[in-house]
Amino acid sequence: MKYSIIITSFNQKNYICQAVASALVQRNSEVEVIVVDDGSTDGSLEMLRGYGNAIRMAALPVNCGAAAARNRGVELSCGDYLAFLDGDDAFAPWAMRVYDHIVRTVQPKLILAGLLWFSGELPVPRAGEHPREVHFAEYEDYMRKDRTFCPGATAFIVERRTLLSVGGWSVDFPVMEDLDLLMKLSDAGPIVQILSPHTAFYRVHPGNTCNNVSRYLEQVERMLHKEREGIYPGGRGHRFDRYALMGGHVLGWVRRAHHSGMYRNALALAARGWPMVFASAVRKSNVALKGPRPYATFAI
Repeated sequence: MKYSIIITSFNQKNYICQAVASALVQRNSEVEVIVVDDGSTDGSLEMLRGYGNAIRMAALPVNCGAAAARNRGVELSCGDYLAFLDGDDAFAPWAMRVYDHIVRTVQPKLILAGLLWFSGELPVPRAGEHPREVHFAEYEDYMRKDRTFCPGATAFIVERRTLLSVGGWSVDFPVMEDLDLLMKLSDAGPIVQILSPHTAFYRVHPGNTCNNVSRYLEQVERMLHKEREGIYPGGRGHRFDRYALMGGHVLGWVRRAHHSGMYRNALALAARGWPMVFASAVRKSNVALKGPRPYATFAI
């Protein structure tokens, strides 16, 4: 089984070397590392060229956005499975070992990984801190997932053919493209959600795109429009499932808008997204009563 790690970076000079180093640790005859520079102007491109043949690199002439950069990486890749890494994040040393075991055991279309959020210095696990077991839950598809999950490209490992079947990443989503991709893949399965350990580190810093609340609100509205137009898979029969998947995110951005003083935006989103919020609350209540899907364990 072949794997491609696709790293994308735009003006992340302070972080990109840590991201690349964390990917090169995973590299072997079955793992390739691809880096796509998305039109950086801060000198990070010159730093990436210093890696030579250790990585496959593409440099976009202008900034095209994360989705377009990832799609370029997919074009260059040879792997059966694609693991994505943002240039300000990093993989845990055991990441690809965990993914490979799951792929060989379950052959999923999609793996949802756990991220450890941090700020400041990148955590460096010591030898004795490496996990010994992996806990994961398997689902028929993403619509049947009954545990919370925080979307992020660094948490996605996707079968190549499955990603190409939905047209890759949506370039018309400058942000929230990760949640849009999950909705596009919502009927693909089986999928696996890793419950523990985390396999990557998500860096919290002032440049995180999620700090731009107004931009995210625009994309939430775009997602609601795509749902109303019937663009996401599953048809009317799975409308409730799609609503339940969106509801938590809608509610989260209503709260973010309110806390940011964007009261009209919060009210407008709440008015359009209340069916999703309601569906999410119903599903959470059902899971609380019945309990989540049992998980499996394997040793590493």
